[in-house]
Amino acid sequence: MALSETTGQILPFTSNNTQLGALDLGSNSFHLLIAQQSQGRVQILDKYKEMVRLAEGLNSNNRLSKASIDRALTCLERLAQRLRTLEPDSVRVVGTNTLRKATNSKAFIEQAEKILGRKIEVISGREEARLIYLGVCHDLGGEETSRLVVDIGGGSTELILGRKSTPEALESLYMGCVSMSRTHFKDGKLTKSRMQAAINDALLELEPVTAPFLSAGWENTVGASGTVNAVMDVLREMDGAAHITPKGLSHLRNALIAAKTVDGIDLPGLAPERKPVFAGGVAILSALFQALKIKEMAAAQSALREGLIYDLLGRQQQDDTRNHTVASLMLRYGIDEAHARQVRETAISLLSQVAMDWQLTEPQHKHLIGWAADLHEIGMDVSHAGFHKHGGYLVENLDMPGFSRAEQAQLALLVRAHRRKLSPEILADANEALQCLIVLLRISALLHRNRSRESLPHVNATASGETLTLSLPTSWRDDHPLTAVDLENEREYLEPIGIDLVITSH
Repeated sequence: MALSETTGQILPFTSNNTQLGALDLGSNSFHLLIAQQSQGRVQILDKYKEMVRLAEGLNSNNRLSKASIDRALTCLERLAQRLRTLEPDSVRVVGTNTLRKATNSKAFIEQAEKILGRKIEVISGREEARLIYLGVCHDLGGEETSRLVVDIGGGSTELILGRKSTPEALESLYMGCVSMSRTHFKDGKLTKSRMQAAINDALLELEPVTAPFLSAGWENTVGASGTVNAVMDVLREMDGAAHITPKGLSHLRNALIAAKTVDGIDLPGLAPERKPVFAGGVAILSALFQALKIKEMAAAQSALREGLIYDLLGRQQQDDTRNHTVASLMLRYGIDEAHARQVRETAISLLSQVAMDWQLTEPQHKHLIGWAADLHEIGMDVSHAGFHKHGGYLVENLDMPGFSRAEQAQLALLVRAHRRKLSPEILADANEALQCLIVLLRISALLHRNRSRESLPHVNATASGETLTLSLPTSWRDDHPLTAVDLENEREYLEPIGIDLVITSH
């Protein structure tokens, strides 16, 4: 059954009264956090945790087993009860490393979304690291010192260097307590040679990031999530330790080796459900201390789920990280902001007129077409020839803090398909709503193709089924014959995807 913990932790934030929920579908455990906004502050109401060990169900082909899927879905059926009372835009559900890796994750996600009644975002490793850092920073406060934050999950390990609330270096490594335990301690035997082999594997994974992190340096080291807190609990019970140290880890490794088997582990402060993955986590933590020359690590109580809460609050209070990311990319790639703003305004105007008929009423639809308009010329920094293709590639592959993998893929497709010919292959992964957004963005970019700073006259847009009708002032059409030709060509471009574009005058 899920473990429930009610806390009295008060975290500062300005907001209106409402409940918020964050559900982290981790590789080892599922974590649900419920927070209450009240009188300008955020109070953590409940924490639910269930050790599902989703990563344990991955086979050699990275397919989740039926047993692990059933175990996870059963857990979600319990957690769904607590989410039902929360508003849709007050909840975020994210999947991490195992759902990034699993080749059959799509089928699992579809079933999970039906149970939860919520969309599941699969986030990248670096986005996971950013959110972890955000959660830890709110736990520790706005210290001026630089810090290294470490989070050992079930299937991945995140490393973040930052100062105050700003992460400066983010890395996500393909090792976690579940995966490391499966590789080296699957049969339950604990020996000195196996522990050293696990540490060596972790050191190899750390090798590419060790030098850059050591070169950057930091003042304080903080660990977050299950493995770190479990180690801290055991060391506190064993030695009265206030921090994790190399000496404490050595003592812990010796105790594990002395136990000889996973079943024989008898450590004070260690929860029984943590035993099967504890040795793998200790090996990774030991390698981190060795490679990064860590002398002392404090344990934080906040991590990814708390980061999700604060990121969600930012979105609700017009401080969306995704907006900052897009603005940063516009600056980095020299995008013409005035032109992008014109395309954005026209795209959103068209969207507002056809939203009901084309069922584009979700807030995400407006966000996507706006961001796509801002970034539709990002590929020009590579080459003007085929810049939409270059742009699509860039958006698909850049690190984009705040965006889920699905959002980034949708945004990349919008940029890729905003001009020139369309084909079924390009739109193979686009649902009906995304195809409609592509059409609206294409028309908006076309209407501003001459890059005039003059305001565009109002374009009347109506939609009925697969027919989109645009009405432009007769005088404007007469003064812009090239645009009239472009619109006629666009009619031909849209025919293969079943859209009938009708141009009229008023």
